[in-house]
Amino acid sequence: MLTSAHLLPEEPISTAEPSGHGKVAAWVYSEAFVPEDEVLLRARERASELGCPAVLPGVGAVLRVLAAATNAHAVVEVGTGAGVAALWLLRGMPYDGQLTTIDREVEHQRAARTAFAEDGVAPQRTRIIPGRPGDVLPRLADGAYDLVLVASDPLGYPEYVNEALRLLRPGGVLAVDGALLRDRVADPARRDELTTVVREVGRTLRNDERVLPAMLPSGDGLLLAVRR
Repeated sequence: MLTSAHLLPEEPISTAEPSGHGKVAAWVYSEAFVPEDEVLLRARERASELGCPAVLPGVGAVLRVLAAATNAHAVVEVGTGAGVAALWLLRGMPYDGQLTTIDREVEHQRAARTAFAEDGVAPQRTRIIPGRPGDVLPRLADGAYDLVLVASDPLGYPEYVNEALRLLRPGGVLAVDGALLRDRVADPARRDELTTVVREVGRTLRNDERVLPAMLPSGDGLLLAVRR
């Protein structure tokens, strides 16, 4: 069983302010503010066993709110993992909404199917597509989606974000998980390839007149952008 100790990032949250310990406590509190039930916890355990990424609970709660606030009938998820983010999204979507989720690892998608079955998700509510996101996303329709979550393969984020902006309807929301990359993005001294790529995705969206962006500190950073 996972506890709040499992929610802490692998590296401590850095801060130059004397209230740093308070900031860590506030982050932990906010991550656990909406607790996960047994279905989500089991899905998270499968993700850990498979070694695949899973959004943290704070991000999951935000995704559920976004899906509900946008009345998201059509959602795309890049990176199925073991189904943790998908469960949060589906719980915010209307019952006739459909989640299209893409992952190159079939084993991960099998774990997600198990989570969906445990949560009583009707089969028609999910469209599970195996394959490389860069190959699958171009086949999806322009402007047909209410929400797109990018949560896998950070080196592929520029490609996936570009496709996501094409897929979103006006008023649709893009969510990019891991946008702070364990505090590395905020550190100008970090210039390795992965950090540079993720940092540049944020800069690009911030300067893109097609969207209204915001960065949330939830989880490992959740970058949001609303399509104009």
